[in-house]
Amino acid sequence: MSWTARQANRQGREFAMMSGWGIGAGWMFMWMALFWIGVVFLVIWAIRQFTQKDRPVGNRALEILEERYARGEIDHDEFEYRRRDLRG
Repeated sequence: MSWTARQANRQGREFAMMSGWGIGAGWMFMWMALFWIGVVFLVIWAIRQFTQKDRPVGNRALEILEERYARGEIDHDEFEYRRRDLRG
């Protein structure tokens, strides 16, 4: 290898090392991508939490009614009447 080729090769390595973009650019890109993916998932999650309309509201009341019937606090007729009332 000639002197000029060695000199150019050395200057190229020095420029790459001094510019600071060596392996750090890959890590920077990875963290930036993870950050934006996290932001997108957070926004999607927030939208879904505040816009869900089909939540089972009456299920807990029906569970309580079934528990009361199982414990014998109410009879079958009252259970059926209240269950129909809860289901609409």
